[in-house]
Amino acid sequence: MAEHSLDFNHRPKPPTAAEAINALIDTALVAENGTRPRRDYLGGSRLGDPCVRRLQYEFLDVPRDPETAFSGQTLRIFAVGHVFEDLAIGWLRRAGFDLRTRSRAGEQFGFSVAAGRVQGHIDGVVVAAPASAQSVVAVPALWECKSANARNWKEIVRRGVAAAKPIYAAQVALYQAYMGLTEAPALFTAVNKDTAELHHELVPFDGALAQATSDKAVRVLQACDAGEWLPRIAAEPDHPECARCPWRTRCWS
Repeated sequence: MAEHSLDFNHRPKPPTAAEAINALIDTALVAENGTRPRRDYLGGSRLGDPCVRRLQYEFLDVPRDPETAFSGQTLRIFAVGHVFEDLAIGWLRRAGFDLRTRSRAGEQFGFSVAAGRVQGHIDGVVVAAPASAQSVVAVPALWECKSANARNWKEIVRRGVAAAKPIYAAQVALYQAYMGLTEAPALFTAVNKDTAELHHELVPFDGALAQATSDKAVRVLQACDAGEWLPRIAAEPDHPECARCPWRTRCWS
């Protein structure tokens, strides 16, 4: 009688259909993202970041820590955010708001200062409100839209954008200043990505915040030109801002 040996060697399971397809999608997204030209300016949406050294890394295009490179899932999250913004634009327009998001040439509204080294692109401008909202929404008003998961969305609703998300408040103030939209409060719209709930908040112009944010940009540019590193936000690498920073290893090594 022939003897049969048992093979106890581990054999990897073949990928499921979902795993195989998602891997193809993510590989394509990462490859596409790698072909995009690098941003050679400080983005207005980022200047509210509390760490000035991190802004230097971004402006100088310093390579991120290898394990923090944008994954396919992260790139999909970014894309979904744009979809929610487009939906919000349509909803507001159907409700009777005259919301302009692009010029007649089809270009996004924005600004460029410091010889193009500080730029920003706004989500839109409300130039007219329906009659029932005219006593509440003054125009022309900057419009800024963000999408957030339920936890972050509820925090914005509960505390207001300035307290819950200072980086957004700095962006709004800077955009109001550079776009000349300081007379009327900005209309900030937050979309709950989990429930499709909407939050709208009127944000009065904060001149001091706009000036401080602009001054931060100048400080970052001057330090980069001089080849100097500005201080880290913390004294220890375990600080929450450092722990999630894409340059944590490089910065603290």
